[in-house]
Amino acid sequence: MSAKKKDRLLTAAGAIVCLIILMFFLFPYVYLVLSSFKPPHEVVTTSPSMLPSRWTVENYQIAFSQMPVGRYFGNSVIASVASTALAVFIGSLAAYGCSRLNSTKLATGCLLITLAMRLIPMISVAIPMFGISIQWGVYDTLPFLIMFYTAFQLPFIIWMMSSYFKGVPEELEEAAQIDGCGLVRSFVSIILPVSKPGIATTTILSFLLPWNDFMFALFTTSRNAKTLPVGLSEFVTSYDINLAPMTAIATFFSIPIIIMTFYLQKYIVSGMTLGAVKG
Repeated sequence: MSAKKKDRLLTAAGAIVCLIILMFFLFPYVYLVLSSFKPPHEVVTTSPSMLPSRWTVENYQIAFSQMPVGRYFGNSVIASVASTALAVFIGSLAAYGCSRLNSTKLATGCLLITLAMRLIPMISVAIPMFGISIQWGVYDTLPFLIMFYTAFQLPFIIWMMSSYFKGVPEELEEAAQIDGCGLVRSFVSIILPVSKPGIATTTILSFLLPWNDFMFALFTTSRNAKTLPVGLSEFVTSYDINLAPMTAIATFFSIPIIIMTFYLQKYIVSGMTLGAVKG
């Protein structure tokens, strides 16, 4: 067998394996989306089927009529967008400082401390933060959610962005300073535009934490600041689990992430290797 044929067979085999893996990961989501368009009695049945026997939006109608989806969704958007924007801004500044420290040991120590803070599970601080929110009078408020999510995302952002900034040649900053740019202006005008792929990748990964969070929002909200993941639990009662409207809300809730990922995918792909090689 010629080398070209071997390469083609290996390429085809690799494509088939990748397709199988992709189908394995996509199957639960595809089944969820299709289930949201099934009649309610077909969502939970002893003989499930992939496709609905009758396409309907009844599950969406039930969900939106029984729960204030718009308000919960708005709370999720505000808490996620605001906390991610603040965390990326503050974390980028801190990461830039760590990446430009003259002392390598000091920079490594700062990053290790940051990583250790990131390893703290959210559930371990949920109950203490609940007590703090009661004492401060900020229980069930969006500013408190935003403050906590921002603080909890910072270690991850600092750790990620430090590696990206290390991959940006320092000669660019030196050239900008020769042209009269100060430290802040060179960071905003030179470093940030070059680091767009890293910022986009970090933003998406950070956005997922507050967007999907259930445990902390469950402890610190009750009505006014309740997010959509916590709102889904309203369909779980002592006597029944109403999965039909839950599939509709879950499908609706996943749309912004999909849109965001498709919009920023070019930055994500290039950001995967940014910072891997310095220079």
